[in-house]
Amino acid sequence: MIMHFRRHFLQLSAAGFLTVVATLTQAQELPKVNIKTSMGDIVLELYPEKAPKTVENFLRYVKKGHYNKTVFHRVIDNFMIQGGGMDAAMREKPTDNPVPSEAKIAFEHDLKNDIGTIAMARTSDPNSARAQFYINVNNNDFLNYQAIPEGDPVQVMKNGEPITLPRARALIFTAGYTPFGKVIEGWDVVEKIKSTPTTEVSIHQNVPVKTITIISIKQIK
Repeated sequence: MIMHFRRHFLQLSAAGFLTVVATLTQAQELPKVNIKTSMGDIVLELYPEKAPKTVENFLRYVKKGHYNKTVFHRVIDNFMIQGGGMDAAMREKPTDNPVPSEAKIAFEHDLKNDIGTIAMARTSDPNSARAQFYINVNNNDFLNYQAIPEGDPVQVMKNGEPITLPRARALIFTAGYTPFGKVIEGWDVVEKIKSTPTTEVSIHQNVPVKTITIISIKQIK
């Protein structure tokens, strides 16, 4: 009986060990990219299991060099830093088709617009994200997907306070922005970028006075 018990225990231990190894391997295989900027390097870890189409879309732009020589064109301290779409002359680069919103999927996988996460910028259309991204420098809960109750009109939250909206408008308002990774190295660089003085350039607000260039973004793993 003792021998049988010990043999069973060893089998369970081996299975447990393999599970741990598989989990560690999966974690090690998460894609990572290096954002080389004129103020230093930022390393991101991406989460394809939490926002698969968004990660695929971002890496496609990375691989074809779309982000090279773009800029961080919108910087708001205590909110976010945005880039990946404009050149130094504030001309928007051409992009591919938009990627469907995965804010709900990410939220259900506990990936939110918390400080340090990277997410896709978009217009008022939830499914309009293309190449531009932003890095949260605060916990921006209001950018997360928000489930809404049945009925019309419905009550939703805005800046921690309940508001009532027609259902059609509420669905757009609560769609959220899709986070798909986080900063794992170079937070000091993000801090420097977010603190840079800004100005207005033509129709654009919150533009850094001194150009902050994204020299390149490359996948490193």
